[in-house]
Amino acid sequence: MDEVEALAANRANWDERADVHRRSEMYDVDAFLAAPEDISSVVRNDLSVLAPHLPETGVRGRSLLHLQCHIGTDTLSWARLGAVEVHGLDLSPNSLHHADRIARADGRELTWVEGDARYASALIARQFDLVVTSAGTIVWLPDLAGWARSIHDLLAPGAVFMIRDDHPILGAMDFEPWQITDDYLGGTGPRTYTDSGSYTDNSAGQITQTTVHEWRHDLGEIIGSLLSAGLRIEAVHELPYMDWRAFPDLVPCPQGWTLPSAAPRIPLNFAVVARRV
Repeated sequence: MDEVEALAANRANWDERADVHRRSEMYDVDAFLAAPEDISSVVRNDLSVLAPHLPETGVRGRSLLHLQCHIGTDTLSWARLGAVEVHGLDLSPNSLHHADRIARADGRELTWVEGDARYASALIARQFDLVVTSAGTIVWLPDLAGWARSIHDLLAPGAVFMIRDDHPILGAMDFEPWQITDDYLGGTGPRTYTDSGSYTDNSAGQITQTTVHEWRHDLGEIIGSLLSAGLRIEAVHELPYMDWRAFPDLVPCPQGWTLPSAAPRIPLNFAVVARRV
């Protein structure tokens, strides 16, 4: 399967996931809309990484682009925190359909753009004070060079980019028992698998477009692509928590999920903050 076919399969899968996620307990969209001061747990975790690189006013009054925004609850959270001229970009048109309806139900008209994050700067003719992406994003991109160049071009001079995502080591590991079973380093093509569910509760059997393709991007490739695009790296973190229960050993923690105290200490998330100089 070539890249175009792989991305089309992923788009079809995420179009279906959008319907499943909109009605899921994990996203709990109705409760989120009923509490207009609420911020998603993903954005709370993102902000803990991003805040030291922002002025005291945080994101308030700053324009923001959210790449790979899915159904927009995190994008809306940034707007609730005071970000302005908020844009969300995603490959899945059905995800953006839900995102627009959710934002309008919150009394906001955000800007939604359909497209591949690697070509975002060709789709959006402006620059932003902040560009953010997090929680399950770059494995869906075949390469990162164009992604990083787009981020550079979409940032105003002095503006900040942040990514926080699942640590790439997790894609190489199996957990029953714990061992390395797949590539950690990228460059060997997509990892293809089938799954009739998603990461939300009770979703097994709800997806008919079951084949998906993910691409490996090790930490060196991620940081290197941003440096090659001309960004200055301000912080790199390897974090002991993640936003979803990726495997059964994880236990609840204030940030989402973490390993039990007796388990080996490995990173579950990473984060990079970079600035356009």
